[in-house]
Amino acid sequence: MRRLVFGILTLLLLGIEVLIGLFAHGWVRSYLGDVLVVILLYTLIRTIVPKKGKWFVIPTAILVFAFIVEFLQLWGFCDRFGITNEFLRIIIGTGYSNVDLMCYCIGIIPCYIAEFILARKKSA
Repeated sequence: MRRLVFGILTLLLLGIEVLIGLFAHGWVRSYLGDVLVVILLYTLIRTIVPKKGKWFVIPTAILVFAFIVEFLQLWGFCDRFGITNEFLRIIIGTGYSNVDLMCYCIGIIPCYIAEFILARKKSA
């Protein structure tokens, strides 16, 4: 049942991210999209991967992944590897920002809270 809920949340968040990408401007696109993307990754992983291990592992792995992608943007990954496909350039990103790192940290907080709550419910 939990995986179904996470799957529905994943689809909802993906729809919101697509709408942000197509129509939003200003702080919604610049900040809210980055906050939501780590939550989207979390719900996607929790849909696919059954809960195992410590409660903090999945959110931490997602945050590390998001930081790696951001640092690849700083390094110029798309340009260095000649990625010209516009869709891939949008997904990977082409512009590094310290603010994006902060947005990822803000976005992962609800994921840590959800994992903590789910771990407590499972042990009770």
